[in-house]
Amino acid sequence: MERKVLATIGKKELTNIDIENALKSLPQYQAMQLNTEDGKQSLLENLVNQELFYLEAKEENLHKDENFKTEVKKMEEEILKIYAINKALKTVKLSDEEISKFYEDNKDKFIKPETASAKHILVDSEEKANELLNKINNNEISFGEAAKEHSACPSKDSGGDLGTFPKGQMNPEFEEAVFSMKKGEVRGPVKTQFGYHLIKVENLYESCQYELDEVKDEISKNLMTQKQQEVYSSKANELRSKYNNILKLND
Repeated sequence: MERKVLATIGKKELTNIDIENALKSLPQYQAMQLNTEDGKQSLLENLVNQELFYLEAKEENLHKDENFKTEVKKMEEEILKIYAINKALKTVKLSDEEISKFYEDNKDKFIKPETASAKHILVDSEEKANELLNKINNNEISFGEAAKEHSACPSKDSGGDLGTFPKGQMNPEFEEAVFSMKKGEVRGPVKTQFGYHLIKVENLYESCQYELDEVKDEISKNLMTQKQQEVYSSKANELRSKYNNILKLND
């Protein structure tokens, strides 16, 4: 990113990079709201204000206040603790061989569930559902057109398309119907707590094994967390022994 100076306060320059860093430091929902021209201008004004407060603080020697020194000391201690912990955790390494071994030893944990792709039409009466089913079966109207015209579900905008979903995610009555159907089959009415459904199964996918490449990142994160916890506990125990003469735990 090309550096562009947006404001100058004395010798201090505020740039577009400062604005981007400020956005990155915010919670995602807030960053999204401020990632506009007006939002970035607001951030810039806030950064300018902070610099002005800093200038006045230096001018009034606030950095020499005892309360300020106490707060700085507390912050320094907290930062140093985190730095020391991170230094210990940086020793943790994870090899591809360890990841592969964990995968092979735990293949039963990496199974894709049965999934289905389906469309549906939701109406409030069995009579309406049967009426639409007859029209679909007689080719008077397509399933997608019927969904767009008559379904009470927001999926009607996409012709009733529910996408692909795993077994165990949908309403029990709806799911029982879907996973007992064949590809291309239309069935209904199926009653659920939401109303009466006509269902069309687009595709069915059997349960199968995830390949290593599909779960490698997940395994890596889990193993790294586990190893870091082990290193942390080991180092903590080492330090308890090292400083046992000054450590006192009250009951």
